[in-house]
Amino acid sequence: MTKQLLTVSVAPHATSPFSTQGIMKDVLIALTPAFLAGLYFFGSRVLVVTATSVLSCVVIEHLLQRFVFKRTTTVGDLSAVVTGVLLAFNLPAGLPLWMVVLGALVSIGVAKMCYGGLGQNPFNPALIGRVFLLTSFPVAMTSWPKPGALSNFASVDAMTGATPLAIMKEGIKMGETLPQVMVQVPSYWDLFIGNRGGCIGEVSVAALLIGFVYLLWRKVITWHIPLVTIVFAFLFAGVLFLLAPQSHPSPLFHMMTGGMFLGAIFMATDYTTSPMSYKGMMLYAACIGLLTILIRVFGAYPEGVSFAILIMNAFVPLIDKAFKPYRFGEGKK
Repeated sequence: MTKQLLTVSVAPHATSPFSTQGIMKDVLIALTPAFLAGLYFFGSRVLVVTATSVLSCVVIEHLLQRFVFKRTTTVGDLSAVVTGVLLAFNLPAGLPLWMVVLGALVSIGVAKMCYGGLGQNPFNPALIGRVFLLTSFPVAMTSWPKPGALSNFASVDAMTGATPLAIMKEGIKMGETLPQVMVQVPSYWDLFIGNRGGCIGEVSVAALLIGFVYLLWRKVITWHIPLVTIVFAFLFAGVLFLLAPQSHPSPLFHMMTGGMFLGAIFMATDYTTSPMSYKGMMLYAACIGLLTILIRVFGAYPEGVSFAILIMNAFVPLIDKAFKPYRFGEGKK
């Protein structure tokens, strides 16, 4: 009779109701309202860009694992699918598809697989892909289709316009007063529901908040990072507004525009690239909120969420060292 040998990992042995695939499914469900909003405002081109991004991420990860790293593919955990959706959500709907594929290659091949795959990447892969495309193809990445301009699978040549943040930044730069600029941007209601120019997944604050509530309900994320990011960005923008109300928009305008909610809810909360302890999460989130407004107001680009998150991704190891989580079974002191 053959003796069966069992290999058991070292203690502690803890089980969890969560799995990587289950978490990714919940994230995809939470992203669905934002996808539907993008589809409503920008048309069928949203479906084409998102499908191209997802398919590219999955295929690239599979090929790298099978033929470069010589190991079993893990695309079944759906992490590549989530990266593909988030990358698409950070792109204009009219972006040429070959650029979408190139962004997927950088997101998966450079930002994820070069570090060993899921759980080992120090930077958010989708944001690395977005920033690479933004710095390499700034014109295409800042050609924002107007709502309703991309129907019937139209191309990047469809009618485009500036985002509210870009209108605000350019108007103030040209010496216009805040009231003069505000008449050129959509109403707060339009900004809230998503009737404005911008990336596919960032335009509808309402849809993103629905996803946020779902993730909280499913306990996939906690409130610490999204809420602290938004609160600190609001407070800093509010201080600037009080100091110079003629040249700085209200904090509510900053909240309703750009990728504030998409970044705070879905990008900054990435398990791998965010701190482990609650205190660390709040410090990390506070810095993201402050950096976002700093970049928006004083930087070259009108948007700053992606850069702020990537900068703070680099500080996560130091934050984790300063705010170490409690050891298993140790309890709070």
